[in-house]
Amino acid sequence: MQEIRIEMTKNPKQKPAPGTALGFGKIFTDHMFIMNYDEGQGWHDARIVPYGPIPLDPAAMCLHYGQEVFEGLKAYRTPEGKISLFRPDRNMARLNNSNERLCIPKIDEAFAVEATKKLVEIDQDWIPTEEGTSLYIRPFIFATDPMVGVHPAHHLLFVIILSPVGAYYPEGLNPVKIYVEKNYVRAVRGGLGFAKTAANYAASLKAQQEAEDEKYTQVLWLDGVERKYVEEVGTMNVFFVIGDEIVTPALQGSILPGVTRMSAVEMLKSWGLKVSERRISIDEIAQAYKDGKLTEAFGTGTAAVISPIGELKWGDVKMIINNGEIGELSQKLYDNLTGIQFGKLEDPYGWTVKF
Repeated sequence: MQEIRIEMTKNPKQKPAPGTALGFGKIFTDHMFIMNYDEGQGWHDARIVPYGPIPLDPAAMCLHYGQEVFEGLKAYRTPEGKISLFRPDRNMARLNNSNERLCIPKIDEAFAVEATKKLVEIDQDWIPTEEGTSLYIRPFIFATDPMVGVHPAHHLLFVIILSPVGAYYPEGLNPVKIYVEKNYVRAVRGGLGFAKTAANYAASLKAQQEAEDEKYTQVLWLDGVERKYVEEVGTMNVFFVIGDEIVTPALQGSILPGVTRMSAVEMLKSWGLKVSERRISIDEIAQAYKDGKLTEAFGTGTAAVISPIGELKWGDVKMIINNGEIGELSQKLYDNLTGIQFGKLEDPYGWTVKF
């Protein structure tokens, strides 16, 4: 495992004062991790340096052809003062899955976790301690070849940046309103849906803008072929509680395999609940709502952890779920997941890395 060269900043930034509204992804810490890839040399020159601009040639391939992947995870401060990461090995494994699809050379996953720990350790004073806050970690890789020509890159950068954050959605843990998209598609099997890459999010912007214009927080995407099967919300996987069954769309290549999704499924099953990963149509959800069987819906993701869904709008149909209030199961999942993440509850699953 290669060594990490460290250059400390000589001009530390002013940290947010306690109680500051952090928002999400707007403030960045003093340092960042960078590592180069050059064909024939592999990944090399791992370093932690002061946070700042990255020089790019105007012809850099990432700007023209979108060869880029990224991840998202968080660091938490535990009651005993330690730092906790939540399943970072799964994030780095998923980063390599994205790398494979985007023709990006794979990284050493264990080294990437160690680099993340070292960077967080250096900037640990930036970890906020107010309720519901954390330090967001954004690893990303992009092509830097100065060439206007379509081919896999020979030169790339792997970067990790950090950001102290509060709640992702303005609603916090209050239920969000979701707009079911009917006109646009985001991904199809064989495409990029399962990869965490900039292109997926660029494809979602138009629908997201239209949803916001109608006062909805996010978009629920349907499959790109039949336009009838539920896939995921723009920034999170989605679950529906129908009778005694908890349903989440199956991973078939067009849905991001969320780490929080995986954790929620495993936790729910450990409680002895019936969890189904299967295809579910928007018609089935609407019928379950009509029959009074749709009792809860919620999203899962690193940013929001658990986000209850209070309303679904599908065409002219508005489904108000659980009277627009957070459900018992959503609350229990949130309490247990965040309790483990923040070190307030025992971790029987071995998910956390503390240092």
